[in-house]
Amino acid sequence: MLVSAKEMLDKAKAGHYAVGQFNINNLEWTKSILLVAQELQSPVILGMSEGAAKYMVGPKTVAAMVKAMDEELGITVPVALHLDHGSYEGCKKCIEAGFTSIMFDGSHYSIEENVAKTTELVAAAHAAGLSIEAEVGSIGGEEDGVVGAGECADPNECKAIADLGVDMLAAGIGNIHGKYPANWAGLSFETLDAIQEKTGDMPLVLHGGTGIPEDMIKKAIDLGVAKINVNTECQLAFAEATRKYIEAGKDLEGKGFDPRKLLAPGAEGIKATVREKIALFGSAGKANA
Repeated sequence: MLVSAKEMLDKAKAGHYAVGQFNINNLEWTKSILLVAQELQSPVILGMSEGAAKYMVGPKTVAAMVKAMDEELGITVPVALHLDHGSYEGCKKCIEAGFTSIMFDGSHYSIEENVAKTTELVAAAHAAGLSIEAEVGSIGGEEDGVVGAGECADPNECKAIADLGVDMLAAGIGNIHGKYPANWAGLSFETLDAIQEKTGDMPLVLHGGTGIPEDMIKKAIDLGVAKINVNTECQLAFAEATRKYIEAGKDLEGKGFDPRKLLAPGAEGIKATVREKIALFGSAGKANA
């Protein structure tokens, strides 16, 4: 059931759990995530970066695939199709393509330009019935050409963006895209607490969910995080399972080279990761909460 992310995240914030955003990269990713969300009766957000959209032909193709798959699999849990780290132009394209949620990443602009562009996109998204996420402060690492050092967000700037009417807010608190380095300093809960004080009931978003220790995840949820993004961990699980299949020579047995068989272990790896994260985030059984 494709919906805006607003209601599911408002419920998550009030209920002290988080909804997982799992990025999709192809049909196997999408199908695996939807099936586990249905199995565990959890709301879920399918995230798509602009790079992934380009790989999958474009936002219209992605939207058509997700809508058809949602219907044909008989998915009844709330599902949001969300643009991840979108540019201004990318957000407009995804609104037109039929997404149910978008993220505008204006963190690399001055706060004034971030406010101006976010204001325009809030109006466009809400007019079309979409939820919208904005970002303040940078997320470490690189995502579709946007490079950040992982600086912590200014709570006052977070309030300025939250006051524009966005439905969720991503704020840098020392989190990083991809694998975390051995010398990572951890999340700044002091910053997160200050941001929540300024933004009130606004659902907060934790990017870079792969590799953050469980105790930090749980504390972040306690401090207002209602959406947690996971991508790298699913990619690693897919790659590991696929490597084992090939190294065991399974692709040389019978018709083991058939892509439906070749990709199946990786899809199961994704499912296992999504199950683990949904349990950690506390969203299992919350589909009708």
